[in-house]
Amino acid sequence: MRNFDGIIFDVDGTLTSTNQLIFQSFNHVTKKYINKTYTDEELIGFFGPTEEAILRDLTGDNFEDARNDYFQFYNEHHSSLADIYPGIKEALEIIKQKKVPLAVFTGKGREAAVITLKVLELFEYFDMIVTGDDVVEHKPSPEGILLFVDKFNLSRDKVLLIGDAPADIQAARAAGVKIASVVWDSYAKETVLESGSDYVFHAVEEMEKFLSENL
Repeated sequence: MRNFDGIIFDVDGTLTSTNQLIFQSFNHVTKKYINKTYTDEELIGFFGPTEEAILRDLTGDNFEDARNDYFQFYNEHHSSLADIYPGIKEALEIIKQKKVPLAVFTGKGREAAVITLKVLELFEYFDMIVTGDDVVEHKPSPEGILLFVDKFNLSRDKVLLIGDAPADIQAARAAGVKIASVVWDSYAKETVLESGSDYVFHAVEEMEKFLSENL
C-alpha cells in the first residue's frame, strides 16, 4: 500500500546547496548600489518574499539595474557556488519510477528557481513548479501546497512536503499535509528539530530509504 500519492520539495537547503550563492549574489548587489553588505544571519532574516521583492525594498530607485546585476551574478557563479546534495537525483528517480506526482514549492522567484533547477539538471523531474511569483502569499502560507493538491486532485493526508525550514513545517500544518524536515544543511536546524515534524531526515540516504518504503 502506498502511503503518499504526491511529494513536494523545497529547493534551497533541501535539494540544493545554494545558500552561499544567494548570500553572495545579494551582497554583490547591495555593495554596489547601497554600499552595504550583510551577514548571513541578516540575509536569512529577509527570506520569505522573492529575491525581486527583497531587492526592491533594499535598492529603491535602483531596483531594475540591481535586479539585472543580481541575476547575472547568480547565473554566472552558479556552477562554482552551488550544487545538489549527493543522492538527491537517486531519490527523485525513486519517486518518478513510482509515477507519483512531484512538485517544487519554493520561496524563490521563478527566474532564480528555473536557473537553479536547470543548471543542476533537476528541472525535468518535476510535474509542477510553484515559486514565490506564483502565489499571493509566500510561506508559511499553504497556498503553494494547495495549488499542487488541487491540480492533481490529491487527498491532503497522502501528500508529503519535504523542506528544511520552520516555514515549511508551518505551511504543511496549515495545508493539512505531512511534513518531513531535512536537517543536512538547515540554517534553522535546532528550531526545526524542536518543531515536531512528522519525519526528520539527517541524511539524504535516510530520505531515499523512506521514499523506497513508502511509495
